[in-house]
Amino acid sequence: MKYISVAIDGPVGAGKSTVARESAKRLGFIYCDTGALYRAVGLYCTEKGADLDDACKVAAVLDEIKVEICLIDGVQHVFLNGRDVSEEIRLPEISLAASAVSAVAEVRAALLGIQREIAENNNVVMDGRDIGTVVLPNADVKIFLTAAPEVRAKRRYDELIRKGSNVTYEEVLADLNKRDYNDSHRAEAPLKQADDAILADTTDMDFGQSVEFVCRTVKERL
Repeated sequence: MKYISVAIDGPVGAGKSTVARESAKRLGFIYCDTGALYRAVGLYCTEKGADLDDACKVAAVLDEIKVEICLIDGVQHVFLNGRDVSEEIRLPEISLAASAVSAVAEVRAALLGIQREIAENNNVVMDGRDIGTVVLPNADVKIFLTAAPEVRAKRRYDELIRKGSNVTYEEVLADLNKRDYNDSHRAEAPLKQADDAILADTTDMDFGQSVEFVCRTVKERL
């Protein structure tokens, strides 16, 4: 059986996870948030006190890490060495840690198999930074989801405030700009739009319109 894969890439705060999750639900596909895998590795390295700027030290702890994605009642949960870390990996400091470890070639290689195995066995909507360019280069549909930095920062700020985080908009914007630079300038699988990806600029779209754009695009391409 040939399964359908939808790759959604884009910068931090573009709404990839929420849009991809709802789109998958409407399409009857499973959803895979690949960024959560890198966040889990970043969390482990942070807890171990590993120097995130030293690729060799990050690579050295990979044998100690087992990351799993499980669907529980239709909701994705991320387990790090058997511990559910689905909430912890969303902390702002772990976002930066994820960006750092994602630049390490050994980390990307270790997680690549997990991501591809999910796509091989399911109709999936998968989001991340390099899904359409590296992870699933032959995906049936590729979408590059983005928005203006200020809009993305405001969305991320509102999300963090709802979760009780004590952050300022300026801090979130600075963090976002730093991650944008790191993600697009790293040597290993930098963030970029695949040549055959459809651009979705959601600056002037609300959540519902963004989901409708993705679902309509998938149906039209298939």
